[in-house]
Amino acid sequence: MDHNSNHFLCLSAAVLPTTGTDEPIPVTIESLASILCCTPRNVKFILRKLEEQGFIHWQPGRGRGHISQLTFLRTIEEVLEGNFQELISKGKIKEAIELLSCGQVSDPLKERLLMVLNKQMGFRSESESTSGLDVLRITRNRHLEVLDPAYVYTAFESYLLGQIYSTLVTYDAASDSFLPGLAHMWEANEDHTSYIFYLRKGVRFHHGRIMTSRDVKETFQRLIDLNSPALSLYKDIERVELESDHRIRFELSRPNLFFLHMFSCIHMSILPFDVDLANEVSGTGPYRLLDLNEDVLVLTAFDYYYGIRPLLDRVEIWYLPEQASNERLYELPNPVQGELLPNIICNHSIDYPALGCRYILFNFHKEGVHQNLQFRQAIRILYSRAALIKELGGNRITPADSFLPWESSKRDFVEPALEHARNLLLASGYQGETLTFATKDKKEEREEALWFQERAASVGLQINLNLFNEFNSETIKKKNTAEILLVEEVLEDDWQWGMINYFNNKSNYLFSLLQNDQVMLFSKLLYEFTQSPKEERIKLLDQAEGVLRDNFWVLHGCHMNKKAQLNQSLFGLHTGSFGFLDISKLWIKTTSF
Repeated sequence: MDHNSNHFLCLSAAVLPTTGTDEPIPVTIESLASILCCTPRNVKFILRKLEEQGFIHWQPGRGRGHISQLTFLRTIEEVLEGNFQELISKGKIKEAIELLSCGQVSDPLKERLLMVLNKQMGFRSESESTSGLDVLRITRNRHLEVLDPAYVYTAFESYLLGQIYSTLVTYDAASDSFLPGLAHMWEANEDHTSYIFYLRKGVRFHHGRIMTSRDVKETFQRLIDLNSPALSLYKDIERVELESDHRIRFELSRPNLFFLHMFSCIHMSILPFDVDLANEVSGTGPYRLLDLNEDVLVLTAFDYYYGIRPLLDRVEIWYLPEQASNERLYELPNPVQGELLPNIICNHSIDYPALGCRYILFNFHKEGVHQNLQFRQAIRILYSRAALIKELGGNRITPADSFLPWESSKRDFVEPALEHARNLLLASGYQGETLTFATKDKKEEREEALWFQERAASVGLQINLNLFNEFNSETIKKKNTAEILLVEEVLEDDWQWGMINYFNNKSNYLFSLLQNDQVMLFSKLLYEFTQSPKEERIKLLDQAEGVLRDNFWVLHGCHMNKKAQLNQSLFGLHTGSFGFLDISKLWIKTTSF
């Protein structure tokens, strides 16, 4: 914000609340100097500048006994909105977002300004080159978590890493098969204890160097060195041999029929061995990281990408305050005139039911009545899937009894009366103590938590809500944290990988909240998973989910529907993993016959 506007806001905050605009206010130079924390001489200079800009009218007092008069010609909201519009017109998105946090921005004004900001999101064509750059701006209402393939677990961060990095092979959900990635071919011996990958030649990292088999070996070694939460799935690898710059062999201690899944996942994104990820991000993906700070992440198309270069030149992902809506509005160029059309034409929407669901689980590291089976059965009744859909609706589409929608569809859902929950609470030994129910501070989660709190109160269960912004596994285990958590799991297209990763990844909610003896049940049950053919693997995963259901360790809620509101000029719509649109294939049609 410019100095004149800051001075105006400082004066108006101290003087204007007691009166209105266009009404003279008696003041002295000395009082204004105190408000502005400057000398009387500087006050006169500031007043002259404010008057030149039409912010105020200043009538100095002449002679002894004549008090000066200050008239505000504009309101605080008018000045704030004017500054915001000016910042937006100059493309100063960061400064505009910072202005939203100004204490003098009222909630109604913030809502209006966010609408203005949303209009700057979506597609822009900029004249920064002879042909113009195609830029897509989108928003997030939470800060990004760690962008490291060794540690990543959250869906959006995994999606972004998939745009920056590449894997040896890629999983194709439509055909349930694997396609070439950085490896153009692979083969395994007859008993699946040895795999060879043949790497493409001439593949460049974003920092310029050509990729070799050493990068693949060092990427795997990095998972070991960092003790990656996903490392347990790679425990069968005994030895890695570099047979040439473009051929690498993995020797295993036992047969592994799941090996390609493991090398198509985000954790095995190939990193350059000569770059420290803490200081520089360099992959071989369609986009390279141009900038990353607390306000924005900027991706730019990588011209030397080994595949098909993205059609969008730059993607900006801006962080907005929590008050910002999750709905994304896109203004795109008029296909005939090249001018911006109103948001009303952004009426092309796609729905994609997400794999996974929102669910409740319990903190078994904390002592309390939630350790009792009958108590958890009571919570199962309170967290009614049918009531969630009927009373809250929204993106909740079908009741869940598994993370997989097709498995949930096989179940018959019987919802007991709330009175049965009251009886189970009594039988569990509950004595009226207050339990903490934690969830992420997001709109739908807050809504669901408040709904649950009200239902719990109706049967005498006292619930205190705790909203958190980021999940920290060590903090969550402490005794002073929540007994009950509401979270969401979203699986990638390779759902078998997603499910086995859920039961093995030490950084997720399940691992953080179960005791070691509970975790060991899954280790034993799924020990033969990677050695088994597909049908046997599916049975094992179903049995593992059965353990969660039968013990009421996890209470599935509803499967969620994800929506995207898109302009009719947006083409190349391909839903990638986790249900996000694949930005590397998007393009905008700006002209038409």
